[in-house]
Amino acid sequence: MQDLEKVGMASDERTPLIQTIHVQPTRARYPHNTLRRFCTIVLGVLLVGAVIAILLPNTLDRGLGPGSPRLPHEAWPESQGLSFEELTDILLSTPKEEKAREWSEYYTAGPHLAGKNLSQAVWTREKWQEFGVKDSSVIAYDVYINYPLGHSLRLLDTSSSKKDITKQNANTDKHIIQYDVVYDCKMEEDVLEEDPTTSLPNRVPTFHGYSASGNVTGQFVYANFGTYQDFEDLVKANISLEGKIALVKYGSIFRGLKVKRAQELGMIGCVIYTDPQEDGEVTEANGYKTYPDGPARNPSSVQRGSTQFLSIAPGDPTTIGYPSKPGVPRQDPHGSIPAIPSVPISYMDALPILKALNGVGPSASEFGSHWQGGGLGYKGVKYNIGPSPANLVLNLVNEQEYVTTPLWNVIGIINGTIQDEVIVLGNHRDAWIAGGAGDPNSGSAAMNELVRSFGVALEKGWKPLRTIVIASWDGEEYGLIGSTEWVEEYIPWLAGSAVAYLNVDVGTRGTQFTAAASPLLNNALYEVTAMVPSPNQTVEGQTVRDLWNGNIRTMGSGSDFTAFQDFAGIPCADFGFGAGGPQAAVYQYHSNYDSFHWMEEFGDKGWHYHVAITKVWAMMAAKLVESPIVAFNASDYASALGKYLHSVEDKAMNAGDVSPGTALSFSDIKAAIADLQLATERFDAYANQLSLQIRDEVPWWKWWQKVKLFYEVKKVNEKYKLFERSFLWSKGLDSRSWFKHVVFAPGLWTGYAGATFPGLVESIDSKDEKSIKRWGFIIEGTIKAATSLLNPERSSIG
Repeated sequence: MQDLEKVGMASDERTPLIQTIHVQPTRARYPHNTLRRFCTIVLGVLLVGAVIAILLPNTLDRGLGPGSPRLPHEAWPESQGLSFEELTDILLSTPKEEKAREWSEYYTAGPHLAGKNLSQAVWTREKWQEFGVKDSSVIAYDVYINYPLGHSLRLLDTSSSKKDITKQNANTDKHIIQYDVVYDCKMEEDVLEEDPTTSLPNRVPTFHGYSASGNVTGQFVYANFGTYQDFEDLVKANISLEGKIALVKYGSIFRGLKVKRAQELGMIGCVIYTDPQEDGEVTEANGYKTYPDGPARNPSSVQRGSTQFLSIAPGDPTTIGYPSKPGVPRQDPHGSIPAIPSVPISYMDALPILKALNGVGPSASEFGSHWQGGGLGYKGVKYNIGPSPANLVLNLVNEQEYVTTPLWNVIGIINGTIQDEVIVLGNHRDAWIAGGAGDPNSGSAAMNELVRSFGVALEKGWKPLRTIVIASWDGEEYGLIGSTEWVEEYIPWLAGSAVAYLNVDVGTRGTQFTAAASPLLNNALYEVTAMVPSPNQTVEGQTVRDLWNGNIRTMGSGSDFTAFQDFAGIPCADFGFGAGGPQAAVYQYHSNYDSFHWMEEFGDKGWHYHVAITKVWAMMAAKLVESPIVAFNASDYASALGKYLHSVEDKAMNAGDVSPGTALSFSDIKAAIADLQLATERFDAYANQLSLQIRDEVPWWKWWQKVKLFYEVKKVNEKYKLFERSFLWSKGLDSRSWFKHVVFAPGLWTGYAGATFPGLVESIDSKDEKSIKRWGFIIEGTIKAATSLLNPERSSIG
């Protein structure tokens, strides 16, 4: 108590136990403490920002999940491992004539019919692996096809006959009526001393793929090229066809459709021969020597080939729409293959049959201009129609073995850094004969050189931007089987990933470059051919583009692009070197004379055009694989649609088929095309602007701009990739639902040649007003879908 009193404080129960002592503030240790704290905070923020700047792009590059933007590689938009210039140098310098010759000699050394070439498939896979495409494999499908057992074609005179009775057993007599044989067709090609392929003991007989077995006898009628119109002309001329055998020329349309129409008209068989009319100026009649002594067709040359109804559906006729795997259900094939027998013969064998019609029935000269021009007049043929006299008949025997057997595709994969953008390259390997130096093995030789060139680039460090799939198809000749079954199996993946398909079938049989393509690829074709030197250097520095007329055909059918384009909606191109002018050697198509010897002597002396097509193919692939923005041009597609519609409109007007409903359909489609034209021009312009922006140097501290640019590029590429798919109609064309594309399909009665707006054209041809309106609406809808695809998202890059 006393202590408290001493300090003058009251002594009561509220007195605090702790005294309050006033202390003087401590003097600051550093005179600039506030500034120091600020600097510390700023440096910390910069350090965190640097860490984020380093780590976040790597995180984005690895992807944050499905659909997230990711940089393909550090060098993007430049090529990885090699610059594009270094890559093109390799692709233009690696292919060699001696190598192309070596590959051709291997492929043409023996028979390689579909389903009978496993050793070639394995050899091809091993070669690709040796070249550096390690991920190469053989993929099998079990398909329904035929192989020849026997055949004969005889011209018989029934005016004198005798009956032999042969005792078979005690209770049965077999009656055999024998007729005089006027001519027994040889039905095989001559063996030529100069051409070793023609004397192979295991050479393939002459026959038709998917032809029906049968033994039929009847009068015969000459039916020109056997087109739908040719048969209509015969019907209008009251020529009796039912129960007769048709004699028709190759050409104008796919051979299977000749047999199809004959069958529909009640004819019992079909004989198809190659007339020198198809050979232009280079004929024996014009003084040219025949092969092997000269460039004209050998008189015994026979064109084998498929008689499948190609415009109805390609692929295995027992599994239309789904892949031919073991154990799958099988359909009745006869909706897409013939029920009557057919055989191919040479013009040498056709001569006695044609001459038997001389003076019988009307002359071809009494029909339209398309009946004129037969090339055997110098041999005494008058080209009368018939029917043949009642006593002169043909006996056609065709024995075929139908089996379900494996076919073998070879598939090679070069993985790119972008997995969902894929370029597919394809050529078929199977042939009707031991040779096939032009069809298909000029393309096969080019494909091996293409793969070898890619292998050189891979060895030097190249990593493709997009994934490359390389395919050596089997079964193309019978009906595009290997490629069709593969597309049908992988359609879910292809629909989301495939950017384009590049096909080379006949790589070369001459010197004139030809191409067919989706309009999306026109510009790329022009640019690439301008980069490849022409083997024909009449002026120094000439390119393939310089000597090409620039014509790009619409896609029809007849090769392996069909399933990609018409079923899956994948943009395609098909190219090669064809006959080089009116005096070029006649191509001995699908005969024993399409041989290694013919190629070396007449088709491609020096093998320079094999190398040229390899370079075009490789450069086209490189452009599509490495261009940061897919090398498409959508405005070309819209322009082409306008031309296609104008052509259909002209056809309808010329036929007098433009009803008010048809005119309305044309008007609505025109308006939709006009909107698409504007949309494609804007989109292409934006893509071009973006392609310039991505080439600008982006400072490292603005990494987000590069990611944002890539994200915009990815969106543009996705729209380009899906653009062609906009024109698919899931229900397909009327009466041939396998074909899904509303813009392109093989002509219903042409097969090879492409038809544009086929649903509308066929409705106009049948004068079906309801169908015309329906197809007008369908086409308009797909065009609007394509417009909508390109329109919605407009972006600006900062």
